[in-house]
Amino acid sequence: MIRDNSIQLSDHFTYKKLFRFVIAPICTMLFTSIYGIVDGFFVSNYVGKTAFASLNLVMPYIMMIASVGFMFGSGGNALVSLHLGLDEKQKAKKYFSLIVYTLIGIGAVLAAVSIFLAPGISKLLGASEEMLPYCVLYLRINMIGVVFFMLQNLFQNFLITAEKPRIGFAITLIAGCTNMLLDWILVGICDLGIAGAAWATVTSQIVGGAVPFIYFAFSKSSILKLTGTRFEAKVIAKTCGNGVSEFLSNVSASIVGFLYNLQLMHYVGENGVSAYGVIMYVSFVFVAIYIGYSMGVAPIIGFNYGAGNKTELQNIFRKSVVILTITNIIMFVMAEVLTVPMAKIFVGYNQALNELTVRGMRIYSIAFLMMGFNVFASAFFTALSNGKISAIISVTRTLILQLVMIYVMPILLDVDGLWAVVIAVEGMSLIVTGYYIVKNRKNYGYF
Repeated sequence: MIRDNSIQLSDHFTYKKLFRFVIAPICTMLFTSIYGIVDGFFVSNYVGKTAFASLNLVMPYIMMIASVGFMFGSGGNALVSLHLGLDEKQKAKKYFSLIVYTLIGIGAVLAAVSIFLAPGISKLLGASEEMLPYCVLYLRINMIGVVFFMLQNLFQNFLITAEKPRIGFAITLIAGCTNMLLDWILVGICDLGIAGAAWATVTSQIVGGAVPFIYFAFSKSSILKLTGTRFEAKVIAKTCGNGVSEFLSNVSASIVGFLYNLQLMHYVGENGVSAYGVIMYVSFVFVAIYIGYSMGVAPIIGFNYGAGNKTELQNIFRKSVVILTITNIIMFVMAEVLTVPMAKIFVGYNQALNELTVRGMRIYSIAFLMMGFNVFASAFFTALSNGKISAIISVTRTLILQLVMIYVMPILLDVDGLWAVVIAVEGMSLIVTGYYIVKNRKNYGYF
């Protein structure tokens, strides 16, 4: 049982206490990634590979829009945690409220624009005439719930800061079960196709975003609460500055996803896009552990940095390095073992597509040996309110190196080069990460 109420950000964290605190956000991200791939499973097996490829084609755009929620969540979390560490609780509540209200307004505008431009966006992403109707339909329905999706991403960060990670997991569990149940009913039973999958996702996002909003609005026990506030441009600018690395990371991933799909359409065709979609779904599950851990420790880092407790900052950093080293190895082994069964679940009905997916996954999984350190480093500097270094690490890893390697590697290794891009990127990013960790060790005193 996770007794998160007995753990406070000001505590000294042993391995046991650290695991107890981060297990909820890890489980939250794991479950989010699992229910996020349910659409793909039902669409692929019940609607067909064209609809599945269409879903994967527009998904990077949906995630790019939703990344605004990640930016406000991580950047705002660092700011609010800092003020909690300074024992400025009222200011923390006002800033928290401002961040939430601002995100709702931005999300509504982005959703409306995306619904109107859906056909043009789908064509720009490379949709063929056969794929276009599926792309437009799935994109438009998802935009109806994108504000709630943004809020869901934002609140998962703040529930950890509010020392209520268990509530965050419970909300994600309910939202995930809603999505999976409706996918089964709408796609599997009612035969509503890709539209049914989209409505299942939107409904789960409404649950995931609305429930924590209500909690923070009416809870009497939470250290964070939605209150009256006034607009302060400097606070929003600081929030965006702190969280820009997470935003750029997600936007970069979306841009790279666009280019991956274009390259795969060129080298392999529709099967390539479908295979890449499966690999991304499976990798989401593994990467979720890294993201969940980073989300879990970020408030602890931010709090102790604000409180000037360098001893505890060193403690968290050292333990994180040990935990991530072990986790990287476990993730690689698991990915290799689960490659064949996971590919069969999604595309076992097509032998050529299944074989292509298995080969791609086996190559891609090598990157898990390095990925955890790079994900953590970006979140680490965000928690220290150093958005600049966090952004450099993130942009270098998720955009600059990806843009180069996505064109260089296929020249060297043909189709296999596309799967190996992430290995080259994570390896070079690890060098960049190590440089900034060592360079800034005296400034922050984490070792």
